[in-house]
Amino acid sequence: MRVLHFFKTYWPDTFGGVERTIHALAKGCRSYGIEADVLALSPKPAPEYLEFDGHRIFQVKQDFELASTAFSHDVFGKFRELSSRADVVHFHFPWPFMDVVNLVTPHGKPVVVTYHSDIVKQKGLLRLYSPLMHHFLRGADRVVATSPNYLASSAVLTRYRQKVDVIPLGLDENDYPAPDPERMSYWSNQLPEGFFMFVGVLRYYKGIRFLLDAAAKTNLAVVIVGGGGLERELRQRVEKERLSNVYLLGALPDQDKTALLSLCRALVFPSHLRSEAFGLSLVEAAMAGKPMISCEIGTGTSFVNLGGVTGLTIPPADPEKLAQALQRLWSNRHEAERFGQAARARYEAMFTAQRMVGAYVELYRAIGGDQGTANLVS
Repeated sequence: MRVLHFFKTYWPDTFGGVERTIHALAKGCRSYGIEADVLALSPKPAPEYLEFDGHRIFQVKQDFELASTAFSHDVFGKFRELSSRADVVHFHFPWPFMDVVNLVTPHGKPVVVTYHSDIVKQKGLLRLYSPLMHHFLRGADRVVATSPNYLASSAVLTRYRQKVDVIPLGLDENDYPAPDPERMSYWSNQLPEGFFMFVGVLRYYKGIRFLLDAAAKTNLAVVIVGGGGLERELRQRVEKERLSNVYLLGALPDQDKTALLSLCRALVFPSHLRSEAFGLSLVEAAMAGKPMISCEIGTGTSFVNLGGVTGLTIPPADPEKLAQALQRLWSNRHEAERFGQAARARYEAMFTAQRMVGAYVELYRAIGGDQGTANLVS
């Protein structure tokens, strides 16, 4: 069987949460006899396909971007070519231009749509896009939600509940370097003991401004790892308010991130809007056996981080509650360790790449004509 994954961007240009999910599926499904191709847009596409961990990546020229949606003239022909060779086409939603490609380039193949997130920010454009979006989702054989929480709270997903399966995202810890003693020693000398850590791209919905408010209230050490559009603004605020307990480290390689996760007291994930649909950084923290602090926003963040079990959940956009949560885990190390142990156990039970891959393999076989019954999470 061959599966074509289609998304607006992929490695080596970007490697965020959706891209890591595609990678885990493409890599993991090979042991089940399922080959994968990935089609993505790129500002500087490679002239030939790339190979990455046993799967092929085809890039086409990205012509322009409007309202966070990438467009390409060349993608229609390449999608037609690759979909003709595929047994299943796997779309990763949302990306409105993808719906257009699917509409005007009929392929007749079974379709899986992983529904990573509602469209939250572009509400005006959503009204225009809505008819095309629902045409696209109606045509899918199966739609996959990444958590029961998101299925329950998404007005779009509930319209298609009869064909929605829940398969949580998962990570393979073998894809991450083990904590390196040399890097741990380096960071131990650079940072205070027991710091709190945020990891992620610095986007508008990540709630970083509330984390800075909480850091100012508590004076506890907060380490922020990640780059993005808000990095300059955050650095200016840290300097202006003289927040000497906040360490903006920028984007770092996985070797440094795993070292920092080993050293931190807890992961803080203050995303306050539904654009944060799951939060793979939470899975990374659970994999490392670390407690978490996250906000209750009706999405997968509260599926990964169970309040009072694997960490603390707080109301969104509430610096006072966030400060109290930081102070609680700082003052009660034993509770933090207990949450961390539960987080690791939950990772092993729910969020491994092996578990995610196995569920998708059964889904591919079920809609693609192979023998097998979907073994899905309800």
